[in-house]
Parts: sequence; structure tokens; C-alpha cells
Amino acid sequence: MMTLTKSKSADQDAGAQEPVTAGALATALAMLWRDKFATLAALILIATVVAALIGPALLHDAATGMNLRARNAPPFELERGLAFILGGDSLGRGILPRIIVAAQNTMMIAASAVLLSLVVGTALGLVAGYRAGVVGDLIMRLTDILMSFPSLLLAMVVLYVFAPSIANVIFVLALTRIPIYLRTTRAEVLEVRTRMFVTAALVAGAGPMRIILRHILPIIAPTLITIATLDFAFVMLAEASLSFLGLGVQAPEVTWGVMVAEGRNYLSTAWWLAFWPGLAITLVTMSLNLLSNWLRVATDPVQRWRLEPRKPGNV
Repeated sequence: MMTLTKSKSADQDAGAQEPVTAGALATALAMLWRDKFATLAALILIATVVAALIGPALLHDAATGMNLRARNAPPFELERGLAFILGGDSLGRGILPRIIVAAQNTMMIAASAVLLSLVVGTALGLVAGYRAGVVGDLIMRLTDILMSFPSLLLAMVVLYVFAPSIANVIFVLALTRIPIYLRTTRAEVLEVRTRMFVTAALVAGAGPMRIILRHILPIIAPTLITIATLDFAFVMLAEASLSFLGLGVQAPEVTWGVMVAEGRNYLSTAWWLAFWPGLAITLVTMSLNLLSNWLRVATDPVQRWRLEPRKPGNV
């Protein structure tokens, strides 16, 4: 009898947890729907991610196949099929399939660089903020040295010394963005660690690792996620800049930045070679900026009411 009662109680607890999770998701979607610009930005980003995941498998041959009769073919002509609806490049390859295929490398480079810099910068920032002393001072001095160099110039120098490749581009972009997360995390930790619930956890006997992971990190996570969303757009632009200068991803690999770099020599005769990949970069970066602004408001308890759905009877 006791076993049945415990089992029934456990089932009730599990059933009580599911509506909370579903309710939180529904509330987040409702908050997103109230901001139409953020909703549009989310849809653009979802479409881009889907294209990056399945596009190369479906359109690889269309993106690499050359038709010299379609060199610099103008856009919006359906004589050569949908692959050339946005025109053809200097080697007779359809621009539309190349943009879809290039989305994979572009998004993968940006996501990997942001994730690497976020993890390393956050870990070092937690140590520097919570553990004052020689270790924290050493981490901050190394960060100051790294930040004394312009990020794009440092990336150019490193990639000039080492062979440009996708792995090197990810590493150097992540290296230049680590100080952003490190300094932000340290500043947040210095403020949070003085609060009473952290002191109470120390009095209760909690260790440093438990305090950092359970009490401090969840509070500063929304700020870091918002910064990472903005940083994703910055890394995309940085990769495009490096590719434009010839120090980024090299052929036969393709990114949106590589496509812009290839089309710059034809701006006066075939503007669409650089326009369409440039437009893709602009749309994604603008969408990331809009979504980061929504995240900032949605995770701020003071401003969240602006996005929360109104209950019936409330004005």
C-alpha cells in the first residue's frame, strides 16, 4: 500500500512539472509573438539554420556544377532553371544554391567561434571574479594585453602567419572575443557574490564550485546569452571581412564572405555576384540584433511586462 502511494505521489509530481515546462514555453512563444520584429527575425534565423543543415546535401551538385554559357547570367531569368533565379557567377554556377550551401560554413564558423569564446571566457571570468588574488590578477593582465590589439588586426596577423583555413579562422575569431565574455562575467560575479543568498550558501557549508554553478552562473547566464547573440553577428561580419581581404576561408570552400570577395571584381558589370551574399549577411546580422534586443527585454524582470501577454480583464 505504501509503495502504491509513493508511486502515485511521484506520478503526480511528474505531472505537475510538465505543465510548468509547457507553460514556460508557451509564455516565451507568446512574448516572442508580441514583438513582431523579433518574430520575423526568429523565422529568418530558423530558415537560415534549416538551409545550412540540409542545403549542402540537396544542392551540392547545383552549387558546384559549372555552365560557362551562364557566366555572370543576370538574375530573375528562368531560362536556365530555378538555380539561376538570382543569376550566375563568373564560372557559371548558380548563385542561389551557392548561397544556401555557403550558409553551412558561415553559420558553423560563427557558432563555433562564439561557443568556444563563450565557454573559455566565462570559465576564466568566473575564476577571476570569485577567486581574487594572484590568479585573478594574472588572468586580467593577460586579458588587458590581448585587448590592447585591435581584434581584426590581430586576426589578420595570426592568419597571415598561419595558413588560412576554417579551423584557424574559428580559433583566431574565438581568441579575439574571449575578453568580452571574461570581463563581463567577472564584473557580474563581483556584484553577485556579495548578495545575501551567496553568503547564506557559504554559511551552510557550500563549496566554491557549488556556489558558482548553482547560485552565480544561472543569474549571469541571461546576460551572457544576450551578448553571445550579438557576438554571433559580429563574428559573421569579421569572417566576411577576413575573406574579403583574402585571409579567411579559401577556395574550394565557400562562405558568404568568400562570395562577396569573389564578386567585388564584377561590381560594375555583374553587381548581383556580391549583392545577394551581402544581402544574406545583412538579413542574418539584423535578425540577430533584433533577437538579442528581445532576449534582453524578455530576461529582464523589470522590463519583461512589456512582452508578457495580457490576461483577460486587464487593461
